[in-house]
Amino acid sequence: MSGATGNPGDGHATVVVIGGGQAGLSAAYHLRRRGFADVAASDAGSSMAAAPGAAAAESTTAAPTFVVLDAEDAPGGAWRHRWASLTMRTVNGIFDLPRFPKPPIDPDAPSRVAVPEYFAAFERAEDLPIRRPVTVTEVTRADEDPDGDLLVATADGRLRTRAIINATGTWNTPVLPAYPGQRTFRGRQLHTRDYVRADAFAGQRVAIVGGGISALQLLEELSRKSTVLWYTRREPVFLDGEFRAEVEGRMVIERVTADVEAGNPTGSVVSYTGLIETPYVRAARERGVLHRRPMFVAVEPDGVREPDGSHTPVDVLLWATGFKPHIAHLDPLHLRNDRGGIELRGTRVADEPRVHLIGYGPSQSTVGANRAGRAAAWELAERLGVARPTAVRRGVR
Repeated sequence: MSGATGNPGDGHATVVVIGGGQAGLSAAYHLRRRGFADVAASDAGSSMAAAPGAAAAESTTAAPTFVVLDAEDAPGGAWRHRWASLTMRTVNGIFDLPRFPKPPIDPDAPSRVAVPEYFAAFERAEDLPIRRPVTVTEVTRADEDPDGDLLVATADGRLRTRAIINATGTWNTPVLPAYPGQRTFRGRQLHTRDYVRADAFAGQRVAIVGGGISALQLLEELSRKSTVLWYTRREPVFLDGEFRAEVEGRMVIERVTADVEAGNPTGSVVSYTGLIETPYVRAARERGVLHRRPMFVAVEPDGVREPDGSHTPVDVLLWATGFKPHIAHLDPLHLRNDRGGIELRGTRVADEPRVHLIGYGPSQSTVGANRAGRAAAWELAERLGVARPTAVRRGVR
């Protein structure tokens, strides 16, 4: 930040949104609609590069302000890193950003291209105050005042703020289980976040570990090029019939909401939804490759040791074992309880009203992220006494 002194005065915004994926964009949209103005580039610090078209100067009035800090160097959030063969035909569906319908998209377009292009178009249309790439390293309290400011530290300096909306998702915190002998493995080990395409594993024996949606997608794809061995801790149970968002989806959200309101750590997506008979599951079944093995008990230099004591040679270990919320930068606030969960009321942390978590718990879906962004923005506007504007038009501040 320009003129940085190491003091809390490095920069200021009334609300800081951390993360520029779908949840962060939704929050930014609704903050503006509730009367928050774009933070001035000079106030946030000129060394935080402004997104193209971002406001160059803030009003001289004391209007409440907001800024979005995004660790990515371009729009799209985690979608920029999905594997190359994941097309719009095979993703589970992307809900529209607020009042910005998706244009017609080729079903065979890679999601890692199509979704970021859609997000970028939204950012241009809304002219949002997004600074990137800016990685938040930690959030701390400025003092002991429970209604005081928070300090948002980045590699470029600090921002003082009244509240944060955290929308950092899960992509940067993959779950990597530890198994005996794992470090001795001479083959390749990777997580789904590192996977790009099946051709890289042609002719090899690939052990896929995990019982979720990504594991099944990769199983079907890799089995066309490689010998695939599928391992899970529990016997997979596939749902009968279609997954209906208006019925089963509502029940899933109610269960996840109950968990976060009780302060329980949330489980994997499939632990709430169950396994759905998707087209790629049916394709794998029809080709005779959907065979689950019980979890191996140890990893050895050239393979794995099965529960019955036999040895299975393996060239690659692919951990499709999911992700955890990427919120380590919030650890100085001590939001977690002794069970490792964070108790929420809506999107607000129950005992820290200055912090809202979106794209977390029940709002991890794209439709949930949109709703959570709105809820967080509106609740913070009420808490901070921001009057509703009489009219808001896109691109007008």
